[in-house]
Amino acid sequence: MKVAYWPGCVSRGFTPELHGSMAKVAPLLDIELVELDRANCCGCGVIAEHNQELADTLNARTFALAQQVQGAELMMNICSTCQGAQSECQERLDANAQYRAHVNETLAGEGLSYEKGLTNKNFLWLLVEEIGLDKLRSMVKRPLTNLKVGPFYGCYIVRPRNRLGIDSENQRDQYLERLIDALGGTVIEYAGMRKCCGFPIITMNKEASLKQAGMHLGDALDADADCLVTPCPLCHLNLDMQQPLAEKVVGRELQMPVLHLPQLVGLALGLEPKELGMSRHVVKPTSVIDWSSAVVGAAA
Repeated sequence: MKVAYWPGCVSRGFTPELHGSMAKVAPLLDIELVELDRANCCGCGVIAEHNQELADTLNARTFALAQQVQGAELMMNICSTCQGAQSECQERLDANAQYRAHVNETLAGEGLSYEKGLTNKNFLWLLVEEIGLDKLRSMVKRPLTNLKVGPFYGCYIVRPRNRLGIDSENQRDQYLERLIDALGGTVIEYAGMRKCCGFPIITMNKEASLKQAGMHLGDALDADADCLVTPCPLCHLNLDMQQPLAEKVVGRELQMPVLHLPQLVGLALGLEPKELGMSRHVVKPTSVIDWSSAVVGAAA
């Protein structure tokens, strides 16, 4: 399938291993990525706090660029913070034709216009809803046998439920668990898996932010997880990059590897850890797990 691909800012800056691993995984899943390289930051909810119209206009511009991609079935992102911020803006734009027309007046100078009805899905949603877990299960070359994986959703992809399309038919707040199971891993549930990682407050109250991250990592460790997986690069920054500082705040050693979603998928599909950029992590997955043989199973 062909998608208008919005990688977001962080995946091309602080976490290039996320952008790189998505590029490696996509062909294996028969996904054609048409990168929206002229698109702009979603605002992460921060811009909206100061200027809602600016945030909506920035995201409308990205939506309009996506709608110009010929043959694309939908727009896809790899950042749940982008998903949350973009979903909020899209909800407002789609609900008010007059406001949408006003925003489009600003975009007209670039020859852009956003039309109501774009489908924008995080990679996690696309895996479950478009590819399907049964098909994904059949594609696994290296089952994650005996790998105990803790899902970490973060904030933006699980609430508010109505805006994010979470209901009895689309149980998107359970997709990570189902995906881990489909890849052959063992799901580890723990207290913090759907809570905030603490990143949004790190510039205002760093100690509280690091305490949140450290508590979630500690909960996962106590639940006997080998690693965490997250669809959010901002969560990854707080849980992986800031983990050494979080250890000092909570007063315990953690050493919990945190994987990006495409990395976990890529590992199960047969890609090597080096190809997936795992050496870039602050907490190296190889420091805890022998990814090459000890944990993951042989090819089916």
